[in-house]
Amino acid sequence: MGHCHDKQPPGILPSYFLITAARNEEALIEDTIRSVVSQTILPIKWIIVSDGSTDRTDEIVSRYSITHPWLELLKMPSHESRDFASKVRCFNAGYQRAGRYPYDIIGNLDADITFDPGYFEYLLGKFVGNPRLGVAGTPFVEETGHYDYRYASIEHVSGACQLFRRACFDEIGGYVPVKEGGIDWIAVTTARMKGWTTRTFLEQMCYHHRKIGTGGSSRMAALFNYGKKNYMLGGHPLWQLSRSFFHMTKKPYFIGGALLLAGYSWGFVTQMKRPISPELLAFYRCEQMQKLKSITKSLFGSKEIETDASGDEKGRTE
Repeated sequence: MGHCHDKQPPGILPSYFLITAARNEEALIEDTIRSVVSQTILPIKWIIVSDGSTDRTDEIVSRYSITHPWLELLKMPSHESRDFASKVRCFNAGYQRAGRYPYDIIGNLDADITFDPGYFEYLLGKFVGNPRLGVAGTPFVEETGHYDYRYASIEHVSGACQLFRRACFDEIGGYVPVKEGGIDWIAVTTARMKGWTTRTFLEQMCYHHRKIGTGGSSRMAALFNYGKKNYMLGGHPLWQLSRSFFHMTKKPYFIGGALLLAGYSWGFVTQMKRPISPELLAFYRCEQMQKLKSITKSLFGSKEIETDASGDEKGRTE
């Protein structure tokens, strides 16, 4: 395609195409760019879609695109709102340009994470080893600590960085633009419903650099919103009850679980619109009930794990 890389990928590994939606990420995006530039296997193309950024985001991306021609800045019109539906619109704008490139894997990469030089080479190798692997990613680490995979299913892939096999992404119809969130979860769960394997691989990780101001009191609001999102995404009432009781044993004791349950109940009372198909709802609830039966059978043994439907978007409340 005429794109010269300073590092050529081995023939056995699939090629990959990255898309990043960014809005006012001047404080963090340069570190993300440096992480990708330093990869042992470079993307065939990386489009960073600036969602009407008003800071130095565009300037930073443009500067790197001069010396790395496989990196492209795509500007979207300025707007006031910042929600997950706009993230999908940005991704789709980049995706429209992907068809002209012979990629095997398409990745959705957030603008505020970093990772080691062998990160993508590691994940691409997983696709080679399993032809039915449709979505792959790794855990993320924040300043507050590691994402604890004793309590989250490794079948869910965090929205921090999701890599899709091209055939899988086409089959699920891409991302569904949902303003309230859940877009990454819907994509991954739909892939499983279609028969693809989805997996978070624990041997690697990426680092999420949380912005100042997203902690503290907002944690309470986030828990309530997680509960609402669990209802919106079709969580089974019995699963949500069990999950809420489990969270009552974690800090903030009792309050966290109560807020989750309150959020779910609010969704039920107000009959929040569900942006998922009846087929996906039934599939998800079947998965939850199977896990709940397994947990009950083992008396909540340490080998059992909890699925967190709101684990996507890294738990943000943007």
